[in-house]
Amino acid sequence: MKAVQVRKAYDLVITEAKKPAVIQADDVLIKVKRVGICGSDLHIYHGTNPLASLPRVIGHEVTGEVKEIGPSVRHLRIGDHVVVEPISYCGTCYACRKGRPNVCEKLSVFGVHEEGGMREYVVLPEKQLHAVSAHLPWEEAVMAEPYTIGAQAVWRGQVEQGDTVLIQGAGPIGICILKMAKLQGASVMVTDLNEERLAFAKENGADRIVNVQKEDIIRRVHEWTGNEGANAVIDAVCLPATFALSIEAVSPAGHVVVLGFDENASAISQLPITKKEVTITGSRLQTHQFPRVIELLNEDRLTHNGLVTHTFSVDNVQEAFQFIEQHPGQVRKAVITFD
Repeated sequence: MKAVQVRKAYDLVITEAKKPAVIQADDVLIKVKRVGICGSDLHIYHGTNPLASLPRVIGHEVTGEVKEIGPSVRHLRIGDHVVVEPISYCGTCYACRKGRPNVCEKLSVFGVHEEGGMREYVVLPEKQLHAVSAHLPWEEAVMAEPYTIGAQAVWRGQVEQGDTVLIQGAGPIGICILKMAKLQGASVMVTDLNEERLAFAKENGADRIVNVQKEDIIRRVHEWTGNEGANAVIDAVCLPATFALSIEAVSPAGHVVVLGFDENASAISQLPITKKEVTITGSRLQTHQFPRVIELLNEDRLTHNGLVTHTFSVDNVQEAFQFIEQHPGQVRKAVITFD
């Protein structure tokens, strides 16, 4: 079968791999249909993802069809359409005991620490698979995993009905956060450098948009919130400067949610954190967010609405990565097809 592998930095190949088999009693064989290209896949391709080991079959945004099941599989049937929950965990460490397996001390992420889903077939345990409606288009189903990232960030920020939320960055994850925040009933401001991305955020429910090259974010936040500050600030840009700005923009008793892996330090005073009693929270992957996201997808309450802009056959995967790099302003989400 075909598999897409990053052998080393900037060395992406389509290789021939052995088709996996159902061995364990809870194994499920999936015929892959769609795989989204995530920013983390690009970082693996560039050799800049500090968590990935190479060579690696990439891909963790995966949807497909069940082809075979092990004898102890109870909730899935042959022919079901599924999405992949791309994490495995020990179940016994402190994080797991606290219900936070996404930060398990032995966490293994599909497509990062172990072979991923950008191949024709995968075998995974039933617990890592979630059924979706067979009527849901593959291009909608493949967005389930990115939406869980947005749902996690909103959950970590304790966003509620009527809250004001500042989202820094209108890229794919920023838009996923926006969609989930609006479903919570929040009022949302989105910032970015790119006018087209900002316009897309407006189309997808943003109440305010701010081009950071043209306007002062803090001034706009205070105008918008009556000088209170945003109740939650979610940083999807993930630079030291945006993290520092988050502390300034957040309201008293507010939440700052950080998604980045930047190892460079941010210069932040303790005073505003203590004075406003700000909660600063990391957000990684997702914690039990798939069931709600799938419910929203199945009910058509969550749709990509133009977020998926490009599709490429697996045979053209190298062209896909090159196109994304050469035309970043044109691509929101690119998807690889395995039909």
